[in-house]
Amino acid sequence: MGLTEVLLIVLLVLLSGGLIVLLRRGPAASPAAGEELRRAAEEEARRVVEEAKREAREVLEAARAEVRELKAEAEAEAKARLAEIEARLKEERARIEAELEKERVRLAEEATRERERLLAELERERAELEKERRRLEAAWEDLRREREELKKLDERLVRRGEQLDARAARLDELEEKLSAKEEELKAWEEHLKEKEREIELKLEEVAGLTREEATKRLFEKLEAELEEERALKVKAAMEKARLEAKKKAAEILAQAIQRQASEVASQLAVSVVPIPSDAMKGRIIGREGRNIRAFEALTGVDLIIDDTPEAVILSSFNPLRREIARMALEELVADGRINPTRIEEVVEKAKEEMKHFLYERGEEAALEAGVVGLKPGLIQLLGRLHFRTSYGQNVLAHSIQVAHVAGILAAELGYDPAIARRAGLLHDIGKSVDREIEGSHVEIGLQLAKRFGEGKEVLDAIAHHHDPENAETPYAVLVAAADAVSAARPGARRESLEEYIKRLEQLEKIATSFPGVEQAFAVQAGREVRVIVEPNRVTDQKAALLAREIARRIERDMEYPGEVQVTVVRETRAVEHAR
Repeated sequence: MGLTEVLLIVLLVLLSGGLIVLLRRGPAASPAAGEELRRAAEEEARRVVEEAKREAREVLEAARAEVRELKAEAEAEAKARLAEIEARLKEERARIEAELEKERVRLAEEATRERERLLAELERERAELEKERRRLEAAWEDLRREREELKKLDERLVRRGEQLDARAARLDELEEKLSAKEEELKAWEEHLKEKEREIELKLEEVAGLTREEATKRLFEKLEAELEEERALKVKAAMEKARLEAKKKAAEILAQAIQRQASEVASQLAVSVVPIPSDAMKGRIIGREGRNIRAFEALTGVDLIIDDTPEAVILSSFNPLRREIARMALEELVADGRINPTRIEEVVEKAKEEMKHFLYERGEEAALEAGVVGLKPGLIQLLGRLHFRTSYGQNVLAHSIQVAHVAGILAAELGYDPAIARRAGLLHDIGKSVDREIEGSHVEIGLQLAKRFGEGKEVLDAIAHHHDPENAETPYAVLVAAADAVSAARPGARRESLEEYIKRLEQLEKIATSFPGVEQAFAVQAGREVRVIVEPNRVTDQKAALLAREIARRIERDMEYPGEVQVTVVRETRAVEHAR
């Protein structure tokens, strides 16, 4: 309800009150006067209402103006307060945001550090778990192999026991038969003595000679025949000694050449290192040759710089030093900084890398040969065999092959294949340092094996793998056989395949040149010739004579290492068809 309406209500109430008062005061007045009074009251009321309306409008206008002023002031004050509050809110918000940003950065850094720590711990635990897994796998594999070996050994022992029981029964039976035969032989011996006395008496009567005279003539005849046979044997022995002396001399010379080579073997003692351009040669030589002198003094290798385009040559009869020099020179060329100080640093680094390389090669060789439990020093020496050759054959590869063959032979014969593999792998360990230490590789290897605590079987195999007849354990014989197999296989040593094939063809050709020979086969890398003869042309007696004649022809017409066995095979077949 508005202010104007309130004022009108007030005026109406006042007018009503005035009329009531007038009516109460003059009830006796006439109607005309009442009418006049009423009109006057109405006019007065209208006037009052008009004035009240006017005043009300003025009051209303004043109130509206005042309200507008108050509203404007309130709005201005509200805007000021709002601006102040917004400014304070902005400041507070900026402060809070800054604090939140600092807290977020701190929490992010802490989270990053915690994450890195957890990742590092996880990686360590993962590496430890992986190491433990590998160790367990290796242990499980060892246990599995040992279990299989024990099972095989058990089966072999059972079979051996059964064989021994059967052999004992056969021996008992044979012993009984031998006792019976012995009695028969004694009886025959007595009978033959009687016959012999009778024959002697008859011979003396027929020949007209006494026993002493006949014995003398017989001895003279036998002595003449034996003299001829002895001459042949002496000649054959001298020929064999000459061949063995020649072979031994060749081995000694070859070993000496291998260990202390000369310029004749320069093609086996050089390494070629490529360089990006010939301008690098001047930097390698250095001012007044100081770089090349420092390099040669630190490596012990001759650095040859000639007219060969974009290449320099390293010359040394020690392949290990030559390889270190090659690694160092390649790094110097790649780096470009070549001075005596830098050369010394790079050579030392190459030596350390070579130690790691040798240890890795030794570990790989032991793993490939199936040998476990080697000490780090022996593994390092095994790695050195990677750069050692014998008659052109890599000694490390040869040792691994000997280990495999010796293990197979040991398993077939009922011995421990693990010991045989270990002995085969280490039988030439002395060759790893025979250029630095005086003595044969057998003596050096025996000393090294003793120093690293190897067993007596391994020591015996190292000491007697070249003379197994003096060995104390069967493992030395197995290693000697495996060593001979590895060295004798085609292509292992420095013998061309063409010469090897020609030697085999010549053996077969000599054998087939004799009458009665049907076929001939050279086997075992030329160490045996098997001759198949026609049974209707060659008898059993002639077969033995033929083998001897073929052997003599081979000795006369061929040159070969070792000896060649001639085996003559005569086979008779009777075939008939049932219809």
